[in-house]
Amino acid sequence: MSSQYVLDGKKPVLCEDLGTWAKWFETVNRQVAQEERDGVRVSTVFLGLDHRFGGDGPPILFETMIFGGRHDQDQDRYSTWEEAEAGHAAMCKRAFSSPQNKLTGVLRKLVRRLRGI
Repeated sequence: MSSQYVLDGKKPVLCEDLGTWAKWFETVNRQVAQEERDGVRVSTVFLGLDHRFGGDGPPILFETMIFGGRHDQDQDRYSTWEEAEAGHAAMCKRAFSSPQNKLTGVLRKLVRRLRGI
């Protein structure tokens, strides 16, 4: 059975034709949300492929990942757009509330000011 999906608005829809899916996948914006602060980025995207990899349950089609900072490479995956939005907010809280990330931001601002002197 096919495991590739496209989005109809915010709703994942099974796409049985691999050629149709590939064409859609290379041209569409799959970004659900993205935030960046103090050198740390949190990105949530539609994967387009079921990442459940066996077992029962709904397809896993969305992923949030942190790039940089103390939680670099932390990730969570979801089945729906709504779960992905909620997961993105939770991951942002985790990524941006880290004291290390706040210190990094303060240091970057200080370096910028010193360079401007």
